[in-house]
Amino acid sequence: MRILGIDPGLATIGYGVLDVEERGGRVQLQDYGVITTPPTTAMDQRLALIHQDITALLQQWEPGLVVLEKFFFYRMANTILIAQARGVILLCLGQHGATYIEFSPPQVKQFLTGYGRATKQQVQEAVQRELTLSTLPRPDDAADALALALTGHLTYLPAPAGVV
Repeated sequence: MRILGIDPGLATIGYGVLDVEERGGRVQLQDYGVITTPPTTAMDQRLALIHQDITALLQQWEPGLVVLEKFFFYRMANTILIAQARGVILLCLGQHGATYIEFSPPQVKQFLTGYGRATKQQVQEAVQRELTLSTLPRPDDAADALALALTGHLTYLPAPAGVV
């Protein structure tokens, strides 16, 4: 199964792509990185860029599962902007009929480190260890997306074929 993790944002969206073997559950990193939108660009154009880039990721990787960060209440001025960008991502998932699940940041921390209030560094170290990377994944948004994809792998159990 191919899993796409997405860490939503407006200026920066992290993504990570993992392949998981059905037998043995071996995980192989395929790709990770960020999508960026210039802050000097009009809001409608930034959202259009997000739509274009997420659509391209879905077409390129054809994931069997998308794992998205659940909107977690932030006490920031840009909360509404992030929600708008997340809405565009959800639109893309719907347009492609993608199966998706959501996790909050504390859930990801709990699954990967055993502690729901783990630091960003601890989560990145868990991702590095699970994917046997030589260095910590960077930038932070991409590392978060890989953490989401790993959490999806560790928790998502699709029903066997034919089971309703």
